[in-house]
This record gives sequence, C-alpha cells and structure tokens, in this order.
Amino acid sequence: MARLNLVIISGLSGSGKTYALKAFEDAGYFCIDNLPPALLPTFVDLCNQQNSEIANVALGVDIRERAFFSDFVGILERVKALGHTVQLLFLEAREEVLIRRFSESRRPHPLLPHLPVLDGIRFEKERVAELRRQADRIIDTSDLTAHELGELLAKQFQRESSGRRLTISLMTFGYKFGVPYDIDLLFDVRFLKNPFFVPELKPLSGDDPLVRTFVLTDPEAVSLMEHLEGLLKFLLPLFQRERRSYLTVGIGCTGGRHRSVAIASCLRESLAALGYEVGLKHRDIDKT
Repeated sequence: MARLNLVIISGLSGSGKTYALKAFEDAGYFCIDNLPPALLPTFVDLCNQQNSEIANVALGVDIRERAFFSDFVGILERVKALGHTVQLLFLEAREEVLIRRFSESRRPHPLLPHLPVLDGIRFEKERVAELRRQADRIIDTSDLTAHELGELLAKQFQRESSGRRLTISLMTFGYKFGVPYDIDLLFDVRFLKNPFFVPELKPLSGDDPLVRTFVLTDPEAVSLMEHLEGLLKFLLPLFQRERRSYLTVGIGCTGGRHRSVAIASCLRESLAALGYEVGLKHRDIDKT
C-alpha cells in the first residue's frame, strides 16, 4: 500500500489559507479545497489504488463546529494508523490584520456576515481553539506577504524525495508570422548571417548539418551562444527558486526556418547537459 504525505491546511478566515494551498499546488502537491472531513478516508482509499501516482496531498479544511471537531480528530487518527504521514497546519493572524484584510476585500466574515468583522473573528477563534491546540505547525501570517508565505511553506514542506526541476520549452518562430504570445523570454537572432541568401542552403532548415555549421561557426553566433548560456545558467536557478514549474523561451529569426532553429537546437543541447528537461518546438519551420 502506498504511503501518503498528507498536509491538512486550516485556520482563521483571512489568514491566507487559499494562498497556502496555491503554494502547495505549485510545489507539486495534489490539492483539494474544502474537502468534507468525512470523505477523507474515502479519498485516501482512492489514492491507494494500484494505478494511483498521488503521494503528496494538501487539503484545505474548515472545522468550526465543536461537535464536528471530535469526528475530525478521529478520522485523522484512523488515517495515521494506516501508516500515512499527516500534518495539521494552522494559519492565523492578528485581529487588526484580519480586519484590514476583510476591509480591503470588502467581504463580510463568513461566520457572522451581518455583524462587524471583529465579532466574526473572535467568534471563529473560539470555535477553532481546540483545532489550533492539535496543530503540528502554527504560522502567523500577520507580517507576511502572499509571496513570503509561499516561500516559507516551500522551505518547511519541501519534498525531500522530489527530483522536480524546472521544465524548459524552447520555441522557434519567424517574425514575419508574428511573435508568440505565450513566451516568458524572447531572443531575436536576426542579426546573424542568414542562410536564406545562400542558394544551396535556402531550401534546407536549421536542423540540417550544413545550415547548423553555417550559422554556429559565425563568430557572432559563437559569442551569442556564450552569452545565452551564461544568462540562462544565471536565470534558471532563480526561476526555480521562485517555484516556477515551466519556462518558455522564444527564439526568433525572419522566417523561423534557419537561424532560430540552429541556435535553439544548440541551446537545447547545452541546457540538457546541465540536467534540465528541455522541450523544443519549431513553430514556423515548414512555412514559406
């Protein structure tokens, strides 16, 4: 039977539970918000099915009824007894911070929507006091931005066994066919010598060894590759530190057939040698 790493996220309304769940999702956890606790054993059984690849799970749960809480604790104990790792994460914030957050979002408190927000906050704190006492980890988000909360959670709940790395997609294109809209970084290589004007190279593509040699032996192309490789070696760990799961790099020339293809293919080999998972798509290679 597969063993689950299960993180239960709860706490006060306005304390950042939604942001926390998004941080776990970005870290590769399977996430569900507002799962009824009574369904937790069924969910665990589904995850243990033979073909399931789910191992790390984060669940957003609200427990405000005292009578409901005893059932919840019992459910967690049954899950732990099956050998699964269960951690209860409780988020909270100071009253004045919660009041400000509700004011900024113009939302009433969900427990007492027709009363002042402070009444709802204090009422909820009473309701979840026992849940807080049972928590494995308590995080006060009063002085944290959403980004800082995500960083904190990434450090505290980083999956030790995960080999997850940034996935890079290289896309070549021709400027005369338009710039792709779904790219993160863009490099224009139209300044390089163009094989299009060499009769024997014109009908070929940048994947052909003759075109690759023509493009990549140009001193300016050699210098370009050195700068691109150096820049990406610097940038990629920083993107990964920000928990980016993918990055799309566009490389364009006039027609998207020769120079961009040769440069992108060479860059793919360099990045793959560094251990990155790199995809390559030639958008316009067959266009004329």
